[in-house]
Amino acid sequence: MTQQQQSLPRAVQRLPQTLVALSVAVLVAGCSVAPKAITADEVRERVKTDTARMYVDQAPITAPIAMEEAVARALKYNLDYRLKKMESALAMGLTNFASHDMLPHMVASAGYTRRSNDSGGVSVGILDGEIADRPTTSDERSRSLRGIEFSWNVLDFGVSYYRARQQGDQFLIAEERRRKVVQNLLQDVRAAYWRALGAQRLNAQADDILQRASLALTRSREAETQKIIPPGLALAYQRALLDATTLLNQRRQDLEFAKRELAALMNVPPGVDFQVAEANETALPTPPREIAKLEDMALLQRPELREEDFRKRITSDEARKQILGMLPGISFNYGRRHDSNVYSYNNSWSEGGVSLAWNLMRLVAIPAMKDAQKYQEATDEARRMALSMAILTQTRVSAERYKMALEDFRLADQAAQVDTRLAAFTKASMSAKLESELEVIRTQARAVLGQYQRANAYANAHIAFGRLYNTLGFDPIADDFEGNDLAQLTDRIKGHLKATEKDAFALSSNLFGRAATVNVNLAGIQDPVQQVRMKALVTELLGRHQIATDAKDGIELKLAFTAAENNGVEKAAWTLELTDGSGQPQKARFATTIPANARASVYESSLVAALNANLGDLKSWLHVD
Repeated sequence: MTQQQQSLPRAVQRLPQTLVALSVAVLVAGCSVAPKAITADEVRERVKTDTARMYVDQAPITAPIAMEEAVARALKYNLDYRLKKMESALAMGLTNFASHDMLPHMVASAGYTRRSNDSGGVSVGILDGEIADRPTTSDERSRSLRGIEFSWNVLDFGVSYYRARQQGDQFLIAEERRRKVVQNLLQDVRAAYWRALGAQRLNAQADDILQRASLALTRSREAETQKIIPPGLALAYQRALLDATTLLNQRRQDLEFAKRELAALMNVPPGVDFQVAEANETALPTPPREIAKLEDMALLQRPELREEDFRKRITSDEARKQILGMLPGISFNYGRRHDSNVYSYNNSWSEGGVSLAWNLMRLVAIPAMKDAQKYQEATDEARRMALSMAILTQTRVSAERYKMALEDFRLADQAAQVDTRLAAFTKASMSAKLESELEVIRTQARAVLGQYQRANAYANAHIAFGRLYNTLGFDPIADDFEGNDLAQLTDRIKGHLKATEKDAFALSSNLFGRAATVNVNLAGIQDPVQQVRMKALVTELLGRHQIATDAKDGIELKLAFTAAENNGVEKAAWTLELTDGSGQPQKARFATTIPANARASVYESSLVAALNANLGDLKSWLHVD
């Protein structure tokens, strides 16, 4: 045997040590990572990519933008709303993921093992302590293992169940926050639109009067220097012109900034100019009188309080989850395994079992856990009460601000009319004197300023109305608008805005549907005067039960009267017919007996009795609580 052959076993013996040393060196090298700064090119690429994605798939602006289109563009393209929509989608995904934690565990495993020598050993006699001289083994040096195991822990299932419920409530909280963003978008767009429109209407007049005022100031200073007019009068004119132009510039800037705000709300790319569409000044709704009803509506519909309702459920589920953690855990497992070891008598086998584990030391924490739950519930309740009080205050303040804004607009409108008439009168009576010409320019500048103040007051009235509308938690559109294109969404917003102008505070949140309205039709009553009286009775009775009447858009409620005379009495009947929200026809009948040829009041009383007898069915058909 050569020397090289004799040294080979030693190299083989040193091979594991060498491999271990190499592994340690690679591990140490991998753990030593130096920080790497972001390069300027990477930042520029990120900015370029983000800028391109901010305005992707947006419909171009090809015409002046009306109020309804501005709201539609904000709902379609506003980045804040996109973020809330993504947060809702993320919460929904986490909810679906959390529900899978309730499933049992099923683990499939496979592996391969090899060792450099044989395992095994000798045996020792239990009674005599003698050691067998012949070592044996029952394992191959190389063998493969595989198996599949099913396990289920009852405690883990209970905890996972409540965790999934909590994640579901987190999704609902994200939806309420998304609702709030939609409501705020309508308010912000309303404010920016009317202010931008006011600035657009008066820009040309403002530019002209500012140029004339600047020229008048120059001429006034020259006249003062040349002693054409008295210095005191010249200075008074100059001061009046400066005051008017300063106020005019301030009002102009305030209104012009609104166009930039409107562009940001609609996510208009920088450098893209657009015009605001002209709109008729609609009559603003009258201030609400029944503030208590508005407060109830706000407490019912506000997203913030709805969010607190879900937080309360999360707290309750957290308490149940902690109680479950105190209980013993029962685990069931069953599996099928295979071992390729040729020395095994049975290479494949099944195994199963049941185990019980209980951390008794956690029982000591029960008093502390109960105290923590009590404090958490008290904190949640205090936060909800404080929020409710803030909402009640907001409702009353918003209603009062809207009332004051309407009064401010009325005064600004009257002042603008006076300023316009005064400017016209001054121009008509202008003489050849310089001071007369300066007075004309001053009054014209004051008239333009009055128009700006009127436009600002009208915009403030719309803003105050939008703030009140938002305070009550109204939804500007149903939640199914994601699939609408810009034109469809614009039409839906237009319909909503018309509805608010018609009956501003009769709408309700998407949470509970719109207020029930019916169109009352009487049949079997020939006298037209009696029909009018009966309809008034029906309207009053239904109104006391939160069912409004609308002759144009309401659901048809048919009240048919029939009667048959027999022996001086009439066997009368009223039949109520209505198609419910699901499209199903509904019918109810009320029978009574009245004297033949009775007075009109008797027939009216029979109608009221018929409605009262079937009021419960009518409410169920209309889904009225």
